[in-house]
Amino acid sequence: MKLRDKVVVVTGGSRGLGKAMVEAFAAEGADVVIASRKLDSCERLATEIREKYGTRALSVACNVSDWAQCDALIEAVYAEFGRVDVLVNNAGLSPLYLSLDQVGEALFDKVIGVNLKGPFRLTSVIGTRMASGPGGSIINISSIGAIRADGQALPYAAAKAGLNTLTEGFAQAFGPTVRTNAIQCGPFATDIAAGWPDGLRERLEAGLALGRVGDPGDIVGAALYFATDASSFCTGAILRLDGGMR
Repeated sequence: MKLRDKVVVVTGGSRGLGKAMVEAFAAEGADVVIASRKLDSCERLATEIREKYGTRALSVACNVSDWAQCDALIEAVYAEFGRVDVLVNNAGLSPLYLSLDQVGEALFDKVIGVNLKGPFRLTSVIGTRMASGPGGSIINISSIGAIRADGQALPYAAAKAGLNTLTEGFAQAFGPTVRTNAIQCGPFATDIAAGWPDGLRERLEAGLALGRVGDPGDIVGAALYFATDASSFCTGAILRLDGGMR
């Protein structure tokens, strides 16, 4: 029960990697806040968490690309729990596009908003409150695309590169009591993988030293490391969790 009586906020927390982390944090005794755009999905998971682990679970609808919705999430969490001990900026999206010249302004702004703007707002406000109190931990979920960009998801890669920069910058801004780190993920077989084109999984796995894409549960160890005192001397770090991508 390494997180007993701690309050953990996870954006994009109702499915995929976010859901795996929410369940792991609750299993370690944490009260959890599950935030995503679809409230019904958050509420279903919150009910499961309460019944299975006996911890408190708050569900909040939030599109993190919207500054006002980020602020509303923050106020809802502090009204319910009075503090945040761990913030996980996990919400992300990378829409497909036919070619780079077909990337419109709305799509570009949406990708930057969810993957970079939202984490900046949540971290800047929650991190400031953490630093003025007992401290805490902030975990950004980044992507190998930040350092291995290609033309298939370029706005997303640029946003995640920016998130890596925020990770190091916030580590300096909010130290010594707040630690800010990032998990730089490779390909994971979440529900989104159901939409992968034929043969993509095999091509990805051929380029991984471990020979397989990740399962959602593979993120749990890294997330718990950064969320707990196990990483007490670690901040500003970007951990590759990509199966050894070449």
